Amino acid sequence: MTEKIKYIVTVVISAVILFGLGSWFLLKEPAEYSESERRALSLLPEFSWGSVISGEFMKDFENASPDQFPLRDLFRSLKAYASEYIFNKKDNNKIFVADGHLSKLEYPMNDDMIDYAGEKFSFIYDKYIKDTDAEVFLSVIPDKNCFIAQDNGYLSFDYDEFSKKLSEKTPFAQYIDIKPLLSAEDYYTTDTHWKQENIVDIADKLCTEMGAPFNDTFKENKLNKPFYGVYYNQSGLHVPTDEIVYLTSDIIDGCTVTNYDAGKAVSYPVYDMKKTEGADLYEMFLSGTVAVSVIENPAAEEKRELILFRDSFGSSIVPLFISSYSKITVVDIRYIASGALTGLVDFKNADSVLFLYSTVLLNNSVAMK
Repeated sequence: MTEKIKYIVTVVISAVILFGLGSWFLLKEPAEYSESERRALSLLPEFSWGSVISGEFMKDFENASPDQFPLRDLFRSLKAYASEYIFNKKDNNKIFVADGHLSKLEYPMNDDMIDYAGEKFSFIYDKYIKDTDAEVFLSVIPDKNCFIAQDNGYLSFDYDEFSKKLSEKTPFAQYIDIKPLLSAEDYYTTDTHWKQENIVDIADKLCTEMGAPFNDTFKENKLNKPFYGVYYNQSGLHVPTDEIVYLTSDIIDGCTVTNYDAGKAVSYPVYDMKKTEGADLYEMFLSGTVAVSVIENPAAEEKRELILFRDSFGSSIVPLFISSYSKITVVDIRYIASGALTGLVDFKNADSVLFLYSTVLLNNSVAMK
């Protein structure tokens, strides 16, 4: 009798779990966005006989069902903890923990992507810069795997070789090596980006190499919110959060950023505090990633203009450049085609053009237009 009761209880519990979760899945309000993963979720397809017969319904259903499954974030966390602490896996969906940092595997070195980035930069140089008096510079920002991956048994490519290959593809640009000034401590522990308060020496080196004076007098400010970096959300692990420290000065406070996006010009402060109400606090720097931004410095002692081609790492270093230039134009060719800069970017009056990109983007440079 005891065995029979045990079997009945097992069947009942299994049925409750199976049919309970299944019913919840079908009846719950569909979620359109995942705050933890910062992405739109796939929605279940609408039923029609035509889509069933064609096979499209089941294909779309299969793609959407993992995104809409009940308690999805809980199961993601359970999987992450099981992988890390029970099965001792080195990574979970390429996310790993090393030296107190969450990071994502970036391997192998993609020569095709280096070539593609070099072609994009060469196109920009040939079309807009070569007939001007502007000096051209290139600098590669190593991702934090450069400092934590290999020592902890994870695959990592040769970052010096990576920079050398890109530099060889762009002989028109003087290469500025910033890798010796960086370490793992200069990056957020839960995010891919570097900490603004730790890169003053990087900004100093870049400005000095480009012939611009540098003012390293800043005031530190802290946001009163925890920073949940992109790896925190992707990992499913509950680890200590970061904090955002941002640097101000009278000159920075006296400037505004004019963003040219979607055919409109909109002005923001250098640090856009409205962005701190969203999911990604890092977007407070220059109001996030925008196609073209222009910063005018009315307090500049002399006319000096910089054009910076960048990815999201550039958002936090640009404010540190402001006192060195009367005008900075910031361009992100992930959001505007390289051939569409005429009329938006004034290359004729530029003193310097800097291509400043992280290996994260350069090794996946197909995102550049």
